[in-house]
Amino acid sequence: MKPSTIFSSALLAAAAISLAFFAHAQPAQPVSPQPTAYLGFDRDIYPGDAAFATLQKNFAFTGYWLGPPPGERTNTWLAHRDFLRKSGFGFLVLFNGRDGNEFKNAQDAAAKAANDARSAAAAAKREGFPAGTIIFLDIEEGGRLSAAYHAYLRVWFDDLARSGNRAGVYCSGMPAKESGGVTILTADDIRANAAGRDFAFFVYNDACPPSPGCTFPAEAPAPSASGVAAAQAWQFAQSPRRRQFSAHCPPGYHRNGNCYSPADTSFSWELDVDTATSADPSNGTRP
Repeated sequence: MKPSTIFSSALLAAAAISLAFFAHAQPAQPVSPQPTAYLGFDRDIYPGDAAFATLQKNFAFTGYWLGPPPGERTNTWLAHRDFLRKSGFGFLVLFNGRDGNEFKNAQDAAAKAANDARSAAAAAKREGFPAGTIIFLDIEEGGRLSAAYHAYLRVWFDDLARSGNRAGVYCSGMPAKESGGVTILTADDIRANAAGRDFAFFVYNDACPPSPGCTFPAEAPAPSASGVAAAQAWQFAQSPRRRQFSAHCPPGYHRNGNCYSPADTSFSWELDVDTATSADPSNGTRP
């Protein structure tokens, strides 16, 4: 065979190999971006194990009470952590805070905070939550808090940290009017009086806007859209709805005033809807 013929044959063979490669090469698949926020829910009463197969269709995490929720004498959430963790849920761990009228003075408030932090830490340990779990203290009062309440919170922050956990607060992120045309956010008031302490914010603001109402968007709203830039979690819909704040919300609430997951077609489990920067806002899923 002549050299020119050999060269031509080599080129044809190389071309054939290249064509075969490109014929079998698969186009690059686009990489889905990680979510920047995740939907979750909380409710005072445990809905039952069977409910979570339905609720998992919309939610990444669930609230989890370590003690009786506000207005309740018992806690139905206890002993369900392992089931929920194995079912793929993250946690928003909650502990009911005191009403301000329970404090005689700052010293009394500090003593009650020490007791509450000790009780919350012990309950978290019994339930199997790991060290470093964020426990959110549920504060139902809005507006500017009293000096005694701030003394209560500072001890809550300090003693919970000493227990090996991290402190958080659930509080209002809604402007409250004061005299002279002044408005105050409870979240801002807490931060201003915390003296630089480290803690996490879970805020509620169910007014539309900024709340999207009882809706379940594919892209969860950022907690910072609540009006509290530092919020790590935001409760944007409540059951039952508070009509004085949610009057301008889009359709979504049931006619009975409650909010339900779209997957809950029997309307069995009314709930509050949350969004968080993590699918496990309390860092509570570790074994």
